[in-house]
Amino acid sequence: MGRHHSTLQIGCVLALVACAGATACHAAVLRGELHIPSSAQRVETVTNPYAGQAGSLAHVPPIVHGAPVDAVIYLDKIPAAAESALARAAGTPRLVQRDQSFDPRVLAVAVGTTVEFPNADPIFHNVFSVSPVKRFDLGRYPRGHSKSVTFDRPGLVNVYCEIHNNMAAYVLVLPHHAFAQPAADGAFALPDVPPGRYQLHVWHPDLPEIVRDVDVPADGTTLDLRY
Repeated sequence: MGRHHSTLQIGCVLALVACAGATACHAAVLRGELHIPSSAQRVETVTNPYAGQAGSLAHVPPIVHGAPVDAVIYLDKIPAAAESALARAAGTPRLVQRDQSFDPRVLAVAVGTTVEFPNADPIFHNVFSVSPVKRFDLGRYPRGHSKSVTFDRPGLVNVYCEIHNNMAAYVLVLPHHAFAQPAADGAFALPDVPPGRYQLHVWHPDLPEIVRDVDVPADGTTLDLRY
């Protein structure tokens, strides 16, 4: 099974994936669960410095650190033909300004993707970043309006609102579409990829990054990822 990371143990068991009809499988499924113990999770209560003013909401939800949904699980690289198929199926992602927060807190996209930033709050927001990967400032705009940014370089982009200093998000720009973000219970499934050996990454804004070599056979693999 390979060496254990100092904070993560990965156990791999083969899982059969059925193919419909008599057509041979040309892609393999990589799925599993990411387990983050409660000791690695923390809830930060946000104090609203603008309470009662026109530039704020009455209630701001807490920031949850260490949540499974904020993880990004991705492969280091995939064949060009597989990436072309995944890119054709991709939609337009959105990073929504809602409840004086960014939703989701973490958004993974492939390089070249255009992201929408709609404002769903009854107050003005601003979206900007000073990250070297992508610098931008969308200015202030009200509810019902949306602006967009195209992320044309891979890397991590930190996103903020100049009006509300509690608002922060992460856009992780990856070189391809072979990635997934877990559900609240940690379950995830990457897009189908050709069978082979890949390098798996687990990235989280609050936890150490993990890199592992993973063999993906034609009948698929299930991973049990544990911090």
